[in-house]
Order: sequence, then structure tokens, then C-alpha cells
Amino acid sequence: DPFMGSGTTALVCNLEGINSIGFDILPMSELSIKAKTAVYDYDIYELRQILWEIQTLEVPQNYSKETKYISITYGAYPSKEARAIEFFTEYFEKSNHSKIAKNLIKLCILNSLEKISYTIKSGQYLSWDHRCPKIIAINKARIEMGKKPFVNDNDKGELPTLKQTLTIEFAQMLQDISTLQDKGDKFRATCNYIHGSALFEITNLSSNAIDGVITSPPYCNRYDYTRTYGLELAYLGETDESIKKLRQTLLSCTVESKTKIDILHEHYDKIGRLADFEHTLELVKKNAIFGEIVDALKTRNTNGEINNKGVIKMVEGYFTELTFLFAELYRVCKSGAYIAFVNDNVRYAGEVIPVDYLSTSLAEAVGFTPIKIYTLKQQKGNSSQQMAKYGRVALRKSITIWEKA
Repeated sequence: DPFMGSGTTALVCNLEGINSIGFDILPMSELSIKAKTAVYDYDIYELRQILWEIQTLEVPQNYSKETKYISITYGAYPSKEARAIEFFTEYFEKSNHSKIAKNLIKLCILNSLEKISYTIKSGQYLSWDHRCPKIIAINKARIEMGKKPFVNDNDKGELPTLKQTLTIEFAQMLQDISTLQDKGDKFRATCNYIHGSALFEITNLSSNAIDGVITSPPYCNRYDYTRTYGLELAYLGETDESIKKLRQTLLSCTVESKTKIDILHEHYDKIGRLADFEHTLELVKKNAIFGEIVDALKTRNTNGEINNKGVIKMVEGYFTELTFLFAELYRVCKSGAYIAFVNDNVRYAGEVIPVDYLSTSLAEAVGFTPIKIYTLKQQKGNSSQQMAKYGRVALRKSITIWEKA
């Protein structure tokens, strides 16, 4: 799985006795994957003890430390909960519990952050509850300057405490782990998680070594995971500066993404495979579907229809990088291996980009044989701005299946 995310593929492989290998660049992934692949190794008695500790723990009155913030998450929690996050984290890190149990607790805290905060994951950015002190202060300042306050109808209702959400989260984890362990660990499988970008790390894998691929890459939809997961990244110790670097390491899927061509050229030169780099890049340049899409976007940009010039750069980078990944997957897969990619089609300035067809065309160019494109019956719409100007066009969410014959 080149884009492991929360590790769903790895978990199912583990339960089915299938060894897995994969990559991800986000630090949340490492936490989640380690927790899921340890499902047969947890001590249930220890987990029950931890649940009891969570239920009985209280933050001392004189405890003053608060969880870390980055610029976009400052003021995200009520002060009491900002202290609770830090206290619970510190308490369990210093405890004598096993390493895998501590990792599980940290994952549960991570999963609780948005629930106890004033923030709401909303597409490309974090939205805020109107009761957040930061939002109240901003609107007060605007009124004093004679400006209209921002309209904000977001209301999450009564926010739960960390203790409440952590109790529910950990209890559910305990129940799931107990159920899975009761079914027995008939098969023992390993998960080789590699922290880093699949674009570069995959070149370290041996040729003809992989039996199959199941993955879902970031979509070409402008969503910036370093912003929507700001709470989680800050909690795990990322800073504003490290997040800027992380944003550029991800697959190009935001308007802020910079081209990776020079970096890829340098990498392939360093590993003595410059000819492969040049061949793959030529496949991208020669692809007629890709060329037609880029030309159409450039025409719409000339007509002033694209609200951000970074969209064209993002689309070019996205499919170029995916083609390099497809070429590497072809190299590392065994003959007869199947590859399944989940992805969404997207639309910019009224121009529909058939991600599933284009990806399949590029995969075919590197050597794969297209087998099938499955499409969900539910077809998502477009942004309200695009629908108002160009009308509604249903966009496919597809699973593309290819084979290395």
C-alpha cells in the first residue's frame, strides 16, 4: 500500500495472514498502523487496567502545562481541555505500561482531539465553532474597525471533555481487540511500515517481489491534509516550519505544491537509474489524454475562469508523480499481480478531469493491462460555485483494477 493512511489495508492483511508493506509520510499514520498491526499482541488485562485508570484520573488543580499549538490551531481547545490533553499524555508516557499499550493510548487521545475542540474538519481547511474565543476576538476587532463580523453558524453543541471521549474511544478499542483475539490468531502476518514518501522509498524495493497492491492516494482535490489535520500534527510535535516542509513532500494535491521533477531527477541519478527517469517522464509528455486536459485548463485560465493558477501546476504534478509511482509498482510487482487504486474524478472551472481513465491510460503506458473500472452508484456533485456557473455534473468515485501480465 503506497499510501497507507490509517492502515486499513495493513490491518485486514494482518487478520487474513497476509504479509504487507507500505509507506506514508504523515506521522499520524505510523501511530495508527502500529496500533492496528499489534492487534494480537495486546494484553487484555493490561488494557482493562488502563481503561480503569482513564476513568479515575483527574487533572491536578495546580497542573498548568498545555498541549502544543501551531499557528492555525492556536485557541482550538477550552483551556481546561488543553491542560487535560497534556496531563493524560504525560501521565501514560511516564507509566510502566507496555510500549504497544502506550501507543494505543496516544492514538485514542489523537482520535479525541477534534471532538473536544472548537474546530471542524471541513474540506480544505479547519472550520471553527462560533463560540471559540479566538473567533469572538477577531469579530470584536472587526466591529471596532467598522467592518462587518464574519458570518459563522458553526455550533458543535456542548463539547465533551477529554476524559469522556477518551473513555469511549479506549473502551471501543478494547472491545474490538478482545473480539478479534477471541477469533484466534490462526495466521501470523507481518506489516513492514516505512515512514516516508512512496515516490522515493519504493525505489529501494526489489523487483518482482510484490503479489498485489491495494491503495487510495490523496485525491487531486486541493485538500491540504497538513491543515485539516493541524490538531493532530501539532499534538505529535510538528511545528509551523516542519509542516511547510511536510506539505511539499506529500503527493502534489494542493495549489501550494511545487514541482518535484528536479528532486526526482536528482534521486534517479543518485541511484543510477536516470534512463528510467527520462523514460517515465517521456510517457507523461506523450500521453494524449493528459495533454488535452492540461491544454483545456490552460485555455480556461486564459479566459479568467480558474481562480488559482496553482490548480494547473497541481494537476500536472499530481499525474506526473503518479506515473512515476505506477512505473515503480510495475517494476516491483510479480507477473500476475493485480493493482487496485481508489480515486475520485475532479472538476475545475467546469472542466471534468477523468482521474480513473487518465490514471488507467498512464498505467497502461508503463506496462499494466487494464482489467476493470468499478464505479460507486453514489456520484458526488461539485462545489456550489462551479454548479452555479457550469451546472451540476456527477463525478465518479472509482476503483481501477490493472494487472501485470
